[in-house]
Amino acid sequence: MSHWYDRLVKKYAALDGYEQPANRGGTRMDSNENFVIPRGYQDQILGARTPADIRAYPVGGTAKLTHALARRLHVPVSRVCVGNGSDQLLDMILCFFAGPRTPLVTSDPTFSFFEARCKLYGVPVTRVPFSDHMTLNAVDIRAKAASSHILYLDSPNNPTGFQFTRAQIDSILDGYEGLAVIDEAYVGFGRPSAVPLTSKYDNLIVTGTLSKSHGLAGLRIGYMVAPSDIASVFNEVLQYPYPLGSLSVEAAVGALARPGPVASAARLVRSERVRVTRELRRLSAVEAFNSQANFVLFDVGGAEKRVYTALLEQDISVRRVGRIGKHVGCLRVTMGTHEMNSRFLSAMRDLLA
Repeated sequence: MSHWYDRLVKKYAALDGYEQPANRGGTRMDSNENFVIPRGYQDQILGARTPADIRAYPVGGTAKLTHALARRLHVPVSRVCVGNGSDQLLDMILCFFAGPRTPLVTSDPTFSFFEARCKLYGVPVTRVPFSDHMTLNAVDIRAKAASSHILYLDSPNNPTGFQFTRAQIDSILDGYEGLAVIDEAYVGFGRPSAVPLTSKYDNLIVTGTLSKSHGLAGLRIGYMVAPSDIASVFNEVLQYPYPLGSLSVEAAVGALARPGPVASAARLVRSERVRVTRELRRLSAVEAFNSQANFVLFDVGGAEKRVYTALLEQDISVRRVGRIGKHVGCLRVTMGTHEMNSRFLSAMRDLLA
């Protein structure tokens, strides 16, 4: 029997969804999770927040978390929204503000989940390519954005690690009349956030997450800072009644009240990022790129599949990225603990030295 919705099912089936990493053990360095923060920190924030009664709906939970985030981000609470990870918030922005008649400009490459959702909603996308050194030119972005309705930049970018300075973002947004979205999932490892610019531009949304810098990927806690009118309609109409569960809310509030371990982990990630980049560059067959995130992108040329497979055989998971511009064999490695990174570097030396 043929149904009216069969055409839609076939249409969606033809699209590529976001590819999750394999369910793997070993040395996990492919998903940008933060294993630098010790497990004891998570035990503290989960164990200390016992008031949650999971038999009841988390009434007031969203407000409790938005107030905690507003204090940490130094913005009015009326401009803060939360969601089930920042990817849910990005998805909802596209769902309610984008479509086939809203041309969008972003970088090439950009966050693969966001690209997949643009295809799902039929959003026409113009991509601005990275340079051979994995950098973006703010002037090029501004020129392309002039004719767009939406501008999306993940800064730091995934998978390159490139981040615009606040001054560069300011120069891009000056005079821009569309909706601008800055995705700062990895900002905790890089330069200062663009959140202060939301007080200057009434068309700017900045999204963030506690998955990366706070090491809470399993709890799916995202947030965004938006103009008050957008935030109000988002919180009161568009967002789900209970976007986060009680345990996620309590853990997030507990994590925000304990910034010390987060700051220490970020310092270690930055230090290890410098070390890993330096050591990769010592290998003649590798080109490693500067990063402001908790990962490093590197190119091994035609040896991409061999290196990826050989690392996997040693229980070391990295992310296959493939071609970016002239770079044909890109891989991305997440910064882990000193021991994890040393194991990865040792394996790379054995393979390519």
